[in-house]
Parts: sequence; C-alpha cells; structure tokens
Amino acid sequence: MSQDFKQAALDYHEFPRPGKISVELTTSAETSRDLSLAYSPGVAEPVREIAKDPDAAYRYTAKGNLVAVISNGSAILGLGDLGPLASKPVMEGKALLFKRFAGIDSIDIEVDAESPQAFIDTVARIAETFGGINLEDIKAPECFEIERVLIERCKIPVFHDDQHGTAIVTAAGMINALELAGKKLADAQIVCLGAGAAASACMKLLINMGAKVENIYMIDRKGVIHSGRNDLTPEKAAFATETDKRTLEDAVTGADVFVGLSGPDLLSPENLLKMADNPIVFACANPDPEIKPDLARATRSDVIMATGRSDYPNQVNNVLGFPFIFRGALDVRATAINEEMKAAAVRALADLAKQPVPQEVLNAYNLMEMGFGREYILPKATDPRLLGAISSAVAQAAVDTGVARLPMPSHYPIQSVKDI
Repeated sequence: MSQDFKQAALDYHEFPRPGKISVELTTSAETSRDLSLAYSPGVAEPVREIAKDPDAAYRYTAKGNLVAVISNGSAILGLGDLGPLASKPVMEGKALLFKRFAGIDSIDIEVDAESPQAFIDTVARIAETFGGINLEDIKAPECFEIERVLIERCKIPVFHDDQHGTAIVTAAGMINALELAGKKLADAQIVCLGAGAAASACMKLLINMGAKVENIYMIDRKGVIHSGRNDLTPEKAAFATETDKRTLEDAVTGADVFVGLSGPDLLSPENLLKMADNPIVFACANPDPEIKPDLARATRSDVIMATGRSDYPNQVNNVLGFPFIFRGALDVRATAINEEMKAAAVRALADLAKQPVPQEVLNAYNLMEMGFGREYILPKATDPRLLGAISSAVAQAAVDTGVARLPMPSHYPIQSVKDI
C-alpha cells in the first residue's frame, strides 16, 4: 500500500468533516408548530400509542429501518484486537454501506465490555431501539456464543456478518465456480485453511447447500482437524473427520476446492499443483491472499480464482450480501435471519451472475463486455439489480418459513433505494 493511498484514506475519513455518517431530519422542524409536534406536547401522542401497542413503534419511529452495527473491536479486519474505539471507522463504514446500497439507516455502536456476557447484556438491553443488529469484528470463539445468545434474547434479526455474510457470498461464488468446472458440490473435496468464525460459517452453509461434511478438510494452526484430536472447540469438532491427512499438503492433494480464510502466501504453487483438474481457489485473506492470482494462474492455467480484493476479478465481498439481506428482513419485519433466508440469498446472488450485465456496470469498470465465466462468477458490487434480487428472495423465504410478521410488500421487487 503506497504512502499516497494511506494519506488519501486518512483524508477521506477526516474531510470535509470527521467520519462518514451523520443524522438527517426526515420531517419539517422550521416553525413553532413543527417543534410542538416533534417534541412537547405533540410527541406524547405516539408515546401513548406505543405504550398501548409496541408494534406502533414501527409506525411512529425510525425503528423499522434502523440497524445497529455493533462491535467490541476484538477482531478488527486483519488487524486483531485493537479495542472498541479503533473499530469505529470500520463500523461507520458498514453504516455507510447499509445506506448507500439498501437505503437502511444505520448507527455504529462500539462496546467496551469486560467479558462476552457483559457485551451480550449491553446489546440485549438496547435492542428495542432497532429493527436489526449487525454484529461485526468480534473474535472467535466468543462470537459464536454472543450471536447465539443474542438471537435467543432479541426479537429482531441478529446477524454476525463476519460469519454469515462471508459464507453467503462464498457459497454463491462456489456454486458458480463448480458449475464452470463441471463439478457438483455434493462430490467436491474441499480444503478450508482457517478455522475461525468465517471459516466455520462458510463450511456450515456449504453443507446446508449440499456439500458433504466427510469431504471437507478444515485446517487450523495445528493441522488438519480430525477425529483423533482432543483439543477441539465445539465449533471445530463439527468438522472433525476420520482421515489420515494431517497437513495442508496432504489435504490439497486431489482436492477440488481450496478456501483460504487465514493469512498471506500460505498456499504454495507446489501445493496448488497437487489439486485436481480445474481447481477452485478462494484465497480470501485480506489484504494479501493465500496465493496471489497472478502466481496462481502462472502455476495452473485451469485455476478458477477468487479473492477478497477489489483489484482482481471475482471479489468475495460482503457488500454483495448484508445490505440486501437486512433490507428483505426489515421489509417483512422478520424476527430472525434463518438458514432458509441465507440459502435464498445464496441462490439469488449466484443466479444474478448468469444474467446479462447492465451497461452501467460495464461503464463503471470501463469494459465493453462482461459475462458469466471464470473471471465473473459473482456480480459486481455496483450492480443495481442486487437490491431487488436478494431482498425479494430473503423476504419471500422469511414469509415461507414463518419468521415474517408482515406479508411481502406491495412495492416489491425493489428497483432502487428510491423505491424504499
């Protein structure tokens, strides 16, 4: 990363005013009558209505279109545990993306909690304020328990995007990559380098979509996770298989898929050469992938490659998922984001990559053409169809599975944030 880019990043966050989000007024506040309606005495009327019927909060307040982005700063990007305050730029950025791509109002909340239980209690006590909660940058294994308990305690969707957002986009890209490779998910031998929150969620969702757990080899710092180990957390133990494979080299030999959610330069060209024909490599460590795309392609001309970076084709980018998943959940007032809703998002995202690419997307990337293929297995983040396709699929899945409290909105499918 150049010094110029570092300075540009700092300037972007400082000017023209510090930060990336602000609060805007949605109604008039110019006259004395406006102020008497907005506050005392007029505000007493919606207060009384909400006291009689809590659902009236969705009618008279911003709750129904408001998502909290909450972190304790224990796993910020690839930077580690730098504390809640240091996570604020990331959480503000998430709020910016919610607004930009899905028209969702969002506020960042950084919690200085001395324990996972303290974090859980804090979030649960403020949950009534919001229509949904996006958890972010919370380290494993604490993140699993935090999310599980908050889902139980809160009556609104709680979604740890580092887990499920990554998993949804990864699964969509994987389905399309396997199709191009002429392979089936149920038959694919999958190696996952990394065993944290994102890795566990990715593999669980792939299993829900049809992968076989016995075909998955997950690798942590001590090697392949197998049934003979006695040092596994419950999350890791779910992927322990009966195998004599012990190392990354053992696992990748003959493998169809490599998913990296670990660190830079950990997949060597020699190990890539050991994979099966038409290998699929999702090297998602950021900013430096497990193997650089140029090196991977120089090593194997048949490789289908994806990374977490925007400067290479096939970016596995959470922004392809979370804004639109929450949009669909909020619009039917879902009480949770369940597995069926996640699977619906996967299918919608995968299907969209097979549709003709709009001209405005081609213009944004200065290309004459772009279409489904080895270098286009996922839509681009600027594709305006993402909002309608994914939010509609998620909302319908919520209705179909009984977690929606409202029917499908009459204005669906959404064409743009202007329709909201």
